[in-house]
Amino acid sequence: MLRTYTSSFPSLTPLHFGASAPAICEFRALRHARKTPIATASAPIRVASIPSAHPYIHAITDPHRVALLPDPPVPGAPPEQWWPPVAMTAPWLSENAAEYDVLHVHFGLESFSPDDLRAGLDAARRAGHPVVFTVHDLDNPQIVDQEPYRALLDVIVPAADRLVTLTPSAAAEIERRWGRESSVLAHPTLLDEAAAPERETEPDADADADADADDTVRVGIHLRDLRPNIDAESAVRAAVDAARMWEGAGRRVAVEVLLNERVRDDRLADRVVAAAAGQTAVRVRRTPYLDDAEIQAWLSGLDLFVLPYRHGTHSGWVELCYDLGVRVAGTDVGHIRSQHPSEFRVVDLGDPRTLADALTWAGDARHPSSVVGDHLANRRAERSEERRAVREAHARLYSDVIAGVPA
Repeated sequence: MLRTYTSSFPSLTPLHFGASAPAICEFRALRHARKTPIATASAPIRVASIPSAHPYIHAITDPHRVALLPDPPVPGAPPEQWWPPVAMTAPWLSENAAEYDVLHVHFGLESFSPDDLRAGLDAARRAGHPVVFTVHDLDNPQIVDQEPYRALLDVIVPAADRLVTLTPSAAAEIERRWGRESSVLAHPTLLDEAAAPERETEPDADADADADADDTVRVGIHLRDLRPNIDAESAVRAAVDAARMWEGAGRRVAVEVLLNERVRDDRLADRVVAAAAGQTAVRVRRTPYLDDAEIQAWLSGLDLFVLPYRHGTHSGWVELCYDLGVRVAGTDVGHIRSQHPSEFRVVDLGDPRTLADALTWAGDARHPSSVVGDHLANRRAERSEERRAVREAHARLYSDVIAGVPA
């Protein structure tokens, strides 16, 4: 599912529970009211994760040392839907206090008012359970007006016992804005061995020769359902102009723009399709919602993926492209370029020459298929080890925060 590659949950439906809102100073005072740690060497640490059923959460979780509580059912929603997150509400956190040791918040703040969020954090605190917050988003990609979301950050960032984020630059921004330090733990790979198998037989030399002889640079842009932070029309217009520049220089490029059949703005979708009308090098293709395997297969055939964000903080797309050996060109927003700087090129959608330069950068990085296979095999091994280290770091963080070890 595309939800795998986004760091915000896809529903903006408000959820209000009418809970009281204690002052943040009470949160701080209650930090010292710790219960005796429940977890032992033989008992996994029980984590109420917000959410639990999310690929990123499972990627950071050591299943031998950490037990994730399942997401509570959401009234009126399909069984697999975790949002709006019931486990973040004060009643659930109080009624299930004996079932978890740590509350770890990742996504889903948008469902709550600041008062509701304070009430949930206070309920965990009163139960004697520490709170960990991973700051995935300093700007929320699902909304245009960031002020309501920033108000929620102003509640949870100062109140959490420990903070985690994905990049050093994001940690620096958190310290600058709130005066708090964060543990920097990289976004681990979400691929397993089955998703990127090793070649078990010798490659077909003729097939490789044909593929390597094709000098067309293949570019992909996925506009998804036209969520607010995607600058869709500008991205397509920039691609059209950059392709003309390349064709004028005698080079070949094929740009495929994917757009969901169901979108948030049908008029914008029409403008996106019209922007590429009559172009041979740029094609807009409407698709149903693609699952993870389909996304991975599509990305694997690209030399360059374009990420046309207006705002954002981190990107799961960048992580997936890194795993698949696909370079990324994107706008300079948030801390996305800090995730894998060597594989990311900044572009300005208002200046198509920057995208044309990124095409050259991606085209010059192409290697014969046999070299690519060896490179990706080494990268998969490195990423697997990184994931093991990230899991170890999270398990250690939970142990320390339960024991009251200072950050």
